[in-house]
Amino acid sequence: MDIIEQGFEKILAEIEEQKSKKEEFSKEILAEKTALLERMGQKAAPLAKTLGINILVQAKIDAHGELFEKVFTDKKMFILGKTEPMPYRPDDMTKKVDNQFCVLSEDGRFYEIMYSNTETITDAYTQEIKPKEALDIYGTEIIFMLYKAFQQYLTEERELVSALEKTIVFIFSDKKE
Repeated sequence: MDIIEQGFEKILAEIEEQKSKKEEFSKEILAEKTALLERMGQKAAPLAKTLGINILVQAKIDAHGELFEKVFTDKKMFILGKTEPMPYRPDDMTKKVDNQFCVLSEDGRFYEIMYSNTETITDAYTQEIKPKEALDIYGTEIIFMLYKAFQQYLTEERELVSALEKTIVFIFSDKKE
């Protein structure tokens, strides 16, 4: 019976060791999530260039609510997240922000796009934001969105996608606890 108890004690000790490693890794991953997002953005930039979309910057609105004379960004982008809009735009405090998005550009940089709408025009203010700001404003969901892009389009880099999947599961499971 002693050998069974010793084995059981060893299993319990192993479980406790794994729990402490999980907490240690959790702190490490969460501390480095800004670096993770930055690296993911750099890696996803070529994907944005080939698979992204040109985002609307400005358009006039006709009497039927249809857009015309549309102007789009020169660079292609991925939309990563949306948040509650700020009360007004930084470039013009008289313009209310109706929609606010985080995007990744084909140059690997993160931008925030704030749309303002009137009865006759829709226009946007675009500003570059650092990965830390993007995480602070839009949350870790933007990491998940980049991971999904990798999962869909980086078929030749299965190891990277697999490692990112484990990291994402780890980050999001930590939020639920």
